[in-house]
Amino acid sequence: MTTEKTLTFEEAMTKLEEIVEKLEEGDVPLEEAITFYKEGMELSKLCHDKLKTVEEQLTQIITEDGRTERFSIAEED
Repeated sequence: MTTEKTLTFEEAMTKLEEIVEKLEEGDVPLEEAITFYKEGMELSKLCHDKLKTVEEQLTQIITEDGRTERFSIAEED
C-alpha cells in the first residue's frame, strides 16, 4: 500500500470513512469485508502516524539562540 503514503491526512480520513460506511451496511461479502478491514487498518495507521508527527512538531519550540527544545505544560490536578 505504498500509494497510501502519498495521501494527505484528509484524503486518508475520507477513504477510511467510506470503508466504515460500506462495512456498516452489512451486505459486503466476507472476503471483500476482510480486504476493506485491512485497508482501513492501514489508513488508520497512516492517520495516526501523521498526527503523531504533527504532535511532535508542535511540541518543539525554538529558543532565542536558535536551539530546539521540547515544550510541555504542567498539568493541573
